[in-house]
Amino acid sequence: MNQFEDAYEQYKLQGTQQAKKEQPTNHSGKEEIIAVRKNENGNIIAVKTSSGRELDYPTALSEAKSGKLENVDVFHKYGRDILRSEPDGIKENNLDELPEF
Repeated sequence: MNQFEDAYEQYKLQGTQQAKKEQPTNHSGKEEIIAVRKNENGNIIAVKTSSGRELDYPTALSEAKSGKLENVDVFHKYGRDILRSEPDGIKENNLDELPEF
């Protein structure tokens, strides 16, 4: 690596560390998604919540839209609604990075 790459990697590391410190705790009492189920193509088809409920993807979308799930957003792309983690700079809590059930 050269000095520019080293500097950028250090910058990213510091940002990730700070994002983890700033990550809000769930005081709302809403459920969070803690695990996912994927199909053979790697698409998320179901989620598991912090209370142990297993929701198919359309139900999870509906609950996220109605504000029942914490730390996720719904946005419209490719002609459909898509569920994703709220951007917070922490890769480990992205939906694709969560453990599978």
